[in-house]
Amino acid sequence: MNKISVTAIFDIGKTNKKFFLFDQDLEVVYQTYHRLEPGVDEDGFQSEPIDELKSWMIDTFNKARQMEEFEITRINFTSYGATLVHTDEYGQPVTPLYDYLKPFPEELLDRFYEEQGGRMEFCTTTASPPLAMLNSGLQLYFLKIEKPEQFKNIKHTFHLPQYLSSIFTGKFVSDFTSIGCHTGLWDFRMQEYHKWLKENEVLDLLLPAMNSSSIFKTLPQFGEIPSGIGVHDSSSALLPYLKRENEPFMLLSTGTWAISINPFNKSPLTESELLKDCLQFIGITGDPIKISRLFIGEEHKYQVEKMYEFFKKPLGTYKKLAFEEGRFNQVKSKPNRVRFHYLKPEAYGLTQAESMNFEEFEDFEDAYYSFIHELTDLQIAALKLVWANSSVSRMFIDGGFNANEIFVGMLRKIT
Repeated sequence: MNKISVTAIFDIGKTNKKFFLFDQDLEVVYQTYHRLEPGVDEDGFQSEPIDELKSWMIDTFNKARQMEEFEITRINFTSYGATLVHTDEYGQPVTPLYDYLKPFPEELLDRFYEEQGGRMEFCTTTASPPLAMLNSGLQLYFLKIEKPEQFKNIKHTFHLPQYLSSIFTGKFVSDFTSIGCHTGLWDFRMQEYHKWLKENEVLDLLLPAMNSSSIFKTLPQFGEIPSGIGVHDSSSALLPYLKRENEPFMLLSTGTWAISINPFNKSPLTESELLKDCLQFIGITGDPIKISRLFIGEEHKYQVEKMYEFFKKPLGTYKKLAFEEGRFNQVKSKPNRVRFHYLKPEAYGLTQAESMNFEEFEDFEDAYYSFIHELTDLQIAALKLVWANSSVSRMFIDGGFNANEIFVGMLRKIT
């Protein structure tokens, strides 16, 4: 029996951990999904269970290698960003994997910005909105001052995609797609690490930065096959479209975050755009790429759970709904009935309800349609931040929300 040569990809999302095998035509020939229950860090805040994740990845890969029909000839990794792994010299984590939603002490943040010439000066220089712990590089500042006993054990600091690669290769490096995505690490004006790292004596903890196309060999126990060094998830989502498309386009990559990506918008970031969660990241080619972000996945999860509870519906009810133009027109005529939990429409010049009162809705469908309608208005406002000043006339949608007929249907109608 001739084995099919395949490429293995680990796609580690904040919610779903995925593993794929692709054949030479880039068709998925095998896939598996897994969810891990979050752990907690030493402060009781949720944290990715890094040891469990590592064990699942190794076990999943070894099982795939034993499949008689496939021969894994390459492997690479992608994962969510804004997440640093702090290890000893052997690559073993010495701190929890701190969640990017973990609160950052306000006084400490104010002190940092003051040292760097002010909040907006720092944000403009690093092309990063002020996002506290989501500016992942600031974790080092936080740890050095707030947790010195843990900080002194750190020998290497790198982002999650490169840590995942190191599990299989034993190589410790960084890459530009992770460094350059709202981390507060990279000075986009000088095209080098920001001066605050050297000033605070943390620069030596960062690993050599390499191009995303760099290749190592996996360790002998993993077959000594070519391995990538890991890619930030937004860059990995964009890559197939850049290789395939000849005309300008935008990509809306959806999941926990909806990332509006316009690789053809070269305009500089403005202060107004930064305050609306617009930023630049470094793409696989090394060029800055303009994006905007919206926390729609977590907002959707929160609101749907509340709807299930109020209307006494079973899990998965919303997945059975299809787009209906009549229902769309009905909710369009009744705006501002939704109160968002995470999202802030006012930042985009939009309004929302004073409170979320489910008694105002006829039924579950009415509530869900209304929520998606107002969510879509917000998404379009975020899209416009990167759509402007470019020649783009096409947009692709990928990720979890691409399967949501109501969201995609409303997006088509409104745009």
